[in-house]
Amino acid sequence: MIAEKQPRLGEILLQKGLINEYQLSLALEKQKLSGKRLGKILIDEGFVSEQLIIDLLEQQLGISQVQLYDIDIPTEVVRMIPEAVARKYTCLPYKKEGNILYVAMADPLNLFAIDDLMVITKCEIESCFALSDDIKKLINKFYGFNDTDDEKSDEELAELRVRADEAPIIKYVNNLFNQAVKLRASDIHIEPQEGELRIRLRVDGVLQVIAPPPKDLQRLVVPRIKLMSNMDIAEKRLPQDGRIEITVDGRGIDLRVSSLPTINGEKIVIRVLDKSMFLIDLNDIGFSKTNLANFTYLINQPYGMILVTGPTGCGKTSTLYTALNQLNTYEKNIITVEDPVEYRLRGINQVQINPKAGLTFASGLRSILRQDPNIVMVGEIRDTETADIAIRAALTGHLVFSTLHTNDAAGAITRLIDMGIEPFLVASSVIGVMAQRLVRKICKQCKEPYVVGPDAPERHILNIPPAEKLILYRGKGCSHCNRTGYSGRTAIHEILIIDNKIKELINEKKSSDVISAQAVSAGMKTLQQDGLAKALQGITTYQEVIKVAYNE
Repeated sequence: MIAEKQPRLGEILLQKGLINEYQLSLALEKQKLSGKRLGKILIDEGFVSEQLIIDLLEQQLGISQVQLYDIDIPTEVVRMIPEAVARKYTCLPYKKEGNILYVAMADPLNLFAIDDLMVITKCEIESCFALSDDIKKLINKFYGFNDTDDEKSDEELAELRVRADEAPIIKYVNNLFNQAVKLRASDIHIEPQEGELRIRLRVDGVLQVIAPPPKDLQRLVVPRIKLMSNMDIAEKRLPQDGRIEITVDGRGIDLRVSSLPTINGEKIVIRVLDKSMFLIDLNDIGFSKTNLANFTYLINQPYGMILVTGPTGCGKTSTLYTALNQLNTYEKNIITVEDPVEYRLRGINQVQINPKAGLTFASGLRSILRQDPNIVMVGEIRDTETADIAIRAALTGHLVFSTLHTNDAAGAITRLIDMGIEPFLVASSVIGVMAQRLVRKICKQCKEPYVVGPDAPERHILNIPPAEKLILYRGKGCSHCNRTGYSGRTAIHEILIIDNKIKELINEKKSSDVISAQAVSAGMKTLQQDGLAKALQGITTYQEVIKVAYNE
């Protein structure tokens, strides 16, 4: 048996520099609310890896770990534990010697689980660590995919529909949506776990756990949301998409719902689109004075292609919507082709692609060009055909906006060439590229300055000598920002204007590094420089800029 007394895992991780004090305090707060083990919370929050926790506890407690895929596991040994118990405790027996049953567990410190296993198997249990994903995959292999709840009778489905339309679950789901909107969450994650339903909200780009629904309502949350979004409540084995429109405090909110079958049940993710929040002025996006002037110059050109680049969720589409909204006048015909149409813009013609019906970005763009447009926005350049049509539209007198997934502005140029577009066409059509990222803003309610030490890494990145006083800012954490120290987000930018020298480099098929270096020498501020400038101004933190804008 394992001794019940455990070392203080948080202190060990803190001493080894594997987590910081803020991460530990956040995890301890969540431990008080949930009662979960600290290690599990740290893993769920993404602060440490499961393997790291296993290695540390192996050293501290002497509990061994096993690599399940390195051993031959007899089926008859696995079957000594019922499937429901194996899934409940995330455990798998892998060897039996005499009256000792060796069991791999995600949590071998769970004494209640070990007691249950002893009673069920009538064996002494020798527990050890194993990665939870490995255990779950092998449970599926030996017992089969967990689809016991997928095959429901008509009577059961009818009862489920009735219960999902009752007042308690309606009230809970409506309150969940209201809470997400009030916290400015961009996404709601509803995730079935072992024995519970986890609810997380993505606020300012970071997932935060909130209190789960009452136990008697947990099995009704997913069916309720599927009913609201016109999904098939009986289909649990295939992904589905749906949509819900609600009103919160007089504001129209669009909810895009996506379901995904997992081994624990259906996971639901809901994208929250607040129609009142996106139509902002270019001055409110976070542009520095120079970048605002450069971007305004680009979007007021009569023709050419302007690209906005960056990873998913960095605000590319919102920036383009804001630009289109600024350009939207009665004298201009503006048409977009998108997937999906995220917000509806008054006075702008928006086209939703439908690949099943043959309406792709490429075919939609061809049709748009026969509609006498002045300005065209293509949601994303995904293939050579779309890129080629967009390039030629820019060359024939249209102002074309689009997005690409590249790490920096110069990378968009080489990406187009790699897609098969001739360099001379790229040089002639693209007038500017903007790379963008989102960083969290320091909470104004708990913002405080701090003096940076002489040997701190901040000085190296900012190139400020040890003798020079350096003051940066951070949020202490308060009730206004949910103890995170951050509230809201702003953008950092890198704007590459295609001048004659850059055109020469493009025609010579120079690398993105060479193009970027030339742009910097001509005055371009990189993403990193723009981010660090905002950290020095106290808008965001140094740590946030490093996380978002630096690859290493």
